[in-house]
Amino acid sequence: MSVHPSDSPTAKNANSALDAERQPFVGPEDLAAFDPASALAEPGQFPYTRGVHRTMYQGRLWTMRQFAGFGSATDTNERFKYLLSHGQTGLSTAFDLPTLMGRDSDDPLSLGEVGRCGVAVCSLSDMRRLFDGINLGQVSTSMTINAPAAILLAFYIAVAQEQGVALDQLRGTLQNDILKEFHAQNEYVFPPRPSVKLVIDTIEYCTKEMPQWNTVSISGYHIREAGASAAEELAFTLADGMCYVEESIKRGLAVDEFAQRLSFFFDVHNNFFEEIAKLRASRRIWAKVMRDKFKAKNERSWLLRMHCQTAGVSLTEQQPMNNVVRVAYQAMAAVLGGTQSLHTNSMDETLALPSEQAAKLALRTQQVLAHETHVSQTVDPLGGSYFIEQMTNEIEAKAQAIFDQIDAMGGVVAAIDRGYFRRAIAESAHAQQKALDSGQDKIVGVTDFVEDGPPGIDILQISQDTEDVQVTALKQLKKSRDAKKHASALETLRQAAEANQNVMPALVEAAKADATVGEMMETMKQVFGSYDGGPEW
Repeated sequence: MSVHPSDSPTAKNANSALDAERQPFVGPEDLAAFDPASALAEPGQFPYTRGVHRTMYQGRLWTMRQFAGFGSATDTNERFKYLLSHGQTGLSTAFDLPTLMGRDSDDPLSLGEVGRCGVAVCSLSDMRRLFDGINLGQVSTSMTINAPAAILLAFYIAVAQEQGVALDQLRGTLQNDILKEFHAQNEYVFPPRPSVKLVIDTIEYCTKEMPQWNTVSISGYHIREAGASAAEELAFTLADGMCYVEESIKRGLAVDEFAQRLSFFFDVHNNFFEEIAKLRASRRIWAKVMRDKFKAKNERSWLLRMHCQTAGVSLTEQQPMNNVVRVAYQAMAAVLGGTQSLHTNSMDETLALPSEQAAKLALRTQQVLAHETHVSQTVDPLGGSYFIEQMTNEIEAKAQAIFDQIDAMGGVVAAIDRGYFRRAIAESAHAQQKALDSGQDKIVGVTDFVEDGPPGIDILQISQDTEDVQVTALKQLKKSRDAKKHASALETLRQAAEANQNVMPALVEAAKADATVGEMMETMKQVFGSYDGGPEW
C-alpha cells in the first residue's frame, strides 16, 4: 500500500535542525507556551523535565556501559573483564549479525559473518563461556538483541541458575524492542503482531520472576541512525513504548506492575542543545502519558529512565581522531540532558570493531567527564535557559503532532503496515543529505578541512579461525546432546506457541536441552510465520 503524503511529516517540519535559521537571541517573549510550574518543577518531581532524581549525579553517577562483543564468547569474555578492571560499571553485549537474525553459526547464510560485528552466541554453551568467571548476581548486563531476544534471555536465565543466582537478583536490560526493527534496522524475523506478542511474553515473565530486570529498552537510537530527525526519534520511540504498554495491559497486567521496568535508549547527535532539549522533552511527555493516559498511580511508573549512546552515524572514516572530539561533546550533551546510563563510541568504529586501546579511550572520555569537568555537581544546569526551554517546547509539540498522525492511522502496527515510519525516515535522511550537498551543513574532514592519506591507526582484525572454531564446536554440540530431551523441548515450545501461551518457560527448558538459537527460531516460525518486509512505500 502506498502512503498518502499527509501520512508523513515534511522533512522541514519534522527536522528542527533543518528549519529556517533561528533568530540569534531568544528571550522571554519567545516562550508564549512556557509553563514554569511544569517545565521548571524540581528534579525528581513530575513531569521530570529536569531529571528523574532530585540529586541526579550527586547521589549516583550514570552507569558507564561500554558496548562490547566480537569473535567468540571467550574473546568477548576477555574484553568484558578488561573493561570491568578499568572501571566500567555495567556490561553491554553486542551480538553478531547471524545471532541478531536468529541464525546459528553453521547456517549457510551465516558464513562470513560469524563473530564479525559482535559475539556469536548459538547455545547455552556459548552463553556459559561469555560470562565465565563473572557473577551474574553482582553485575548489570545489557543485551542488544531483538527478534531472538526471548531466546537469549532464556540462555542468560539458565546460566544464572547454574551459578546459583536467584532470578529476582538479576539486574540488566534486554533491548527487545522489535517495533523499531520494522521502522529502521530491519532485523526482524516474524511478522509485527507475533513479534510484539513475544515482547509481551518477556514483560509478563520478568514482571513475575525478575523484578529488577528492565524488560524492554525502547530504542530511538536505530531510528535516528537511519536518518530520522530528533523529533521523529523521540516521537516514534515513545509511540512504540505506548504500544507495548497497551498490549501489556491487554495481557492482563496492571500498569504499575510492569511500567517501572521499561527503559529507553536514545541517540545523542551533534546538535548539542537540540539533543539536551530532546532528552528533557522525552521525560516530560512520558510522565504525562503514563499518569494521564494509562492512569499509573505509582510515581515510579511515570519515570522515563534512559540509556544514551553517542551517534555512530556521525563518526567518520576520514581523520578518525576527530571522532574522539565528537564523542566527547555528544557525551556531555547526554549528561547535561540527564541520562542514567551512557555508552561512548570508539574512534575506530567506522573502520573495524573497536580495538582495546580505542575502547579504553572511550571509557576514559566518560571518566574525565564525570570526575574532572564537575558537570555532575549541578542538576539540569541549562534549565530555565530561554533557548533550551523553547527547544524543549518545540520538540514536544512536534512529537505530539506525530502521535496524532499515528493515532489517526490506527496505531503503531497499522502505521507499520502503511509504510509510514520508513517513508518519514527516508524523507528526513534525504533532507539531511541535501543540507550536506549544498554546503549548509559540514563534516570536518569529509566536506571541509580534508586531508589525504590513510587513517594512521591500528584496527582490530577478526581471524577466519574464529568462525571455523565456532562452527566446529556447534556441530559437536548438536551431535553430543541428548536427542530425545532436545526433541521433546522443541515440541513443547511449538505447542506453547500454537496455544498462544507465554513461551518463556518453554524457551528456558529448550535452552537447558541444548536447543540452539536457530532451532528455536525455526520452531516458532512454524507457528508465527516470517515477514518479507511489508509494503513498498
